[in-house]
Amino acid sequence: MVRLSTSSSCSLIKAIYHRDHFYYIHVDKRSNYLHREVLAMAAQYPNVRATPWRMVTIWGGASLLTAYLQSMADLLDMSDWTWDYYINLSATDFPTSATDFPTRTNDELVAFLSKHRDKNFLKSHGRENARFIKKQGLDRLFHECDDHMWRLGERGIPEGLEVSGGSDWFALTHPFVEYVVKSQDALVVGLKKFYTYALLPAESFFHTVLGNSHMCETLVDNNLRVTNWNRKLGCKCQYKHIVDWCGCSPNDFKPADLVRIQFESSVNQEAIDILDTHLYGQYPPGTLALKAYWESVYEREDGLNTHTLSDVQLTAHTSLTRLGLQSLHGKGPDCKFESIGFPVSVNVYFYDDRFQGYLVKQEVQTASGGRDTLEVWSVPQATLQLENNLREFERLKHLEVGTDWDPKERIFRTSRAGSMGPAGRAWRAAGRCWVRNLTGAHGPGVWHVRVLRMWERVAQTRFLITPLSYHTHKPFSTADDGWLHAGPAGNLYLEQSFQQLSSVLRLPSLESGLREAQGLAALQGRELDAWVDRGLSSFWSPAGVCSSAGSACAALPSCSQTSWSSMSPDPKAELGPVKSNGRIR
Repeated sequence: MVRLSTSSSCSLIKAIYHRDHFYYIHVDKRSNYLHREVLAMAAQYPNVRATPWRMVTIWGGASLLTAYLQSMADLLDMSDWTWDYYINLSATDFPTSATDFPTRTNDELVAFLSKHRDKNFLKSHGRENARFIKKQGLDRLFHECDDHMWRLGERGIPEGLEVSGGSDWFALTHPFVEYVVKSQDALVVGLKKFYTYALLPAESFFHTVLGNSHMCETLVDNNLRVTNWNRKLGCKCQYKHIVDWCGCSPNDFKPADLVRIQFESSVNQEAIDILDTHLYGQYPPGTLALKAYWESVYEREDGLNTHTLSDVQLTAHTSLTRLGLQSLHGKGPDCKFESIGFPVSVNVYFYDDRFQGYLVKQEVQTASGGRDTLEVWSVPQATLQLENNLREFERLKHLEVGTDWDPKERIFRTSRAGSMGPAGRAWRAAGRCWVRNLTGAHGPGVWHVRVLRMWERVAQTRFLITPLSYHTHKPFSTADDGWLHAGPAGNLYLEQSFQQLSSVLRLPSLESGLREAQGLAALQGRELDAWVDRGLSSFWSPAGVCSSAGSACAALPSCSQTSWSSMSPDPKAELGPVKSNGRIR
């Protein structure tokens, strides 16, 4: 079974596919775009299928174990699929050639499992059981509701059983899967009920069933995985917004880690490229987009709601589209376009493991009255300013403000400059060695974070709190929504005012700033859009505009002919016909 929640799916399927194996894919219920891609993939290959049901499988949730058990039951009912092992994968897995991994290629994995076809591969925690039970929270009662694992209280551990666990990645034999799914004995039925209300049940259920069953001697303490554990970063209680507990997760691999398997293209594509080349050889010289990576953020087919595109994102991306269309002014009478409705799609674009900006696809009306679909590429401008007096601050290489901070990978996951709004959400300023929370409502405008030493500025960065053109996906109205642009009550951002240090900190006049903010907060309609555009244009620049079907505007290339468009060729992600060796890579 393959569990997918990101657009790394094509790379994974392409790397592991063989016509002799079967691939049963579950896509998270929140990822509709990816689900459509998987359905198209399944239509190409008879040994690839998508689950007819979908779940929201949160970290540590009981829903993940439910998804595994349901997929196992489905596979047992598929009389046309004859299989020996159930191996679970996620979109961030990748076949590895690490020296300490027992198998290196698809063929070697098949040979290894064929030699040990009666063995179940599960990795144990490697510590005494009492300590594992406490750290895992198995002596606590949890309940999954509204995409959250709620801790309800304490409970006892089933008596007479050796409760064990470890990694939730495994390779299980067909007989054991059938026993787990179909058996009605007290052990299996009782443990299913117990783990329905357990945290991280997939990390313990199969270990405990196998270890206490008549198949206990088939257990091999190895899950055929290489995992990049960096507990200083991976155990930061980063999932407390999902679960009432502190947990750990392995880190994504980067090239430096490969000498010692979780991969994520939006964090590091190079690590995947290195392994892919080592296992299957290099792509032909001149192959396009080898260092490029696109990831879908929004697709119109998924509908416009708070789960697909927030008001801040909608405001920012419609503004970036306007700025892109404005960049075509003066390039000919056929280069004037008007946006029609909301964006068609939004993608993030990476090249050589560097964020290159947003790609917004927009339906437009042409100067002749026809219609076209254009894509606008917007790149971020530099915001960090380092002074010449760094001295002890030589280690300070980067300073950034954003939301959705990932303490494990030390990156901002979604919100970058210009996609933060005035509502009271927790922002963070992140330097190389520290992270500082900035909470509460902030008035729209350009803000600065300054690093001082002995009251002397050594570095600063700026960030934008963008005003909203939309609230609940409807045009902003000062009568109903003006409070969103008013800032905190009494304009009190901090308990302590720094105005007495205005000359040292080079602060603007407070009174003039308040008057300007009050005037801007009253804007709506085109004047509001112009204010939004002024702000975003100081943080983003249009780097390109292309047409999906060819345009009368000579300045517009076809999107398929560019190197950056989400509609340009990406051979490494294309799934072609099955070759004579049974593979597609």
